[in-house]
Amino acid sequence: MELRRVWLIVRAGSQAAQRQARRCAEDLRDRGAHVVIATSGFSANPYPGLLATEPELPDLTIVLGGDGTVLGAARHLAAHGVPILSFNVGGHLGFLTHERRLLTLGPGPDCLWNRLQDDHFALERRMMLAAHVDRADGTEQVCADGPHVALNDLYLRPCLDDLSPTCVLELEIDGEVVDQYRGDGLILATPTGSTGYAMAAGGPILHPGIEAIVVTPICPMSLSSRTVVVPPRSRLSVWPLGESSRRVKLWSDGAHATTLEPGDRAMVQRSPHPALFVLLEQSPSYYRTLTHKLHWAGSLTAAEPSPN
Repeated sequence: MELRRVWLIVRAGSQAAQRQARRCAEDLRDRGAHVVIATSGFSANPYPGLLATEPELPDLTIVLGGDGTVLGAARHLAAHGVPILSFNVGGHLGFLTHERRLLTLGPGPDCLWNRLQDDHFALERRMMLAAHVDRADGTEQVCADGPHVALNDLYLRPCLDDLSPTCVLELEIDGEVVDQYRGDGLILATPTGSTGYAMAAGGPILHPGIEAIVVTPICPMSLSSRTVVVPPRSRLSVWPLGESSRRVKLWSDGAHATTLEPGDRAMVQRSPHPALFVLLEQSPSYYRTLTHKLHWAGSLTAAEPSPN
């Protein structure tokens, strides 16, 4: 991998991430790389500015933060095919990030930059979702940035104004009406996102090597409303039903995307652009990550494993 141009994306509010970014930038500049440092957070979105002002796309984007910072990078960079290398610096859960110990600087064969330039890494493609919105009058919502995309999930929940926080959502899969969900909303998740909001709502965990879409109702008012897993080529349409005041919000990876009124339709399918992640571990284990991050079998991680 060439390291001519590198973007360093830093989690907003993390001094540890800022310090690490400065060290990385100094190292890379000593090697002749053009480096840009930018902050990403709830109220800071650096990507529109970077994509509009930088003369070239980077060879690599390094994310220093947690899963939320990585999700923001994937939403904006997947369509451009920019590889993302992420480290858990100042973040929390870190499902999508490398441990900080792998961010090795300085001289020596283990130096991160040497590993990258010598191609001692792997590239992993993660499925993403894309949503288009058709309005009730037959027009399609036009967004300057294109469709609403998500690495984890797209979900619809009521606009919590003065009304009860419930809604009725009709789901159509490949042209066939499947169910009307009455409850707190509906989650459409990727395998990557199956360990996020969908899991918290009772959905299954899917290995990221499986391409599928997980449809999980949020607190449904019917025992028959269950999670379904559909093929990745499925086309899903979701309509809010009811009175005109029963609006719902569409969220993309926890970020507000748009608002739908009864009669509008959100059409969701697999995005043609997967997120591209750099993997540094030689033998990465998804199951080890689950065990560690979700605190499964705590006695096994804290003590000696059984003879089995």
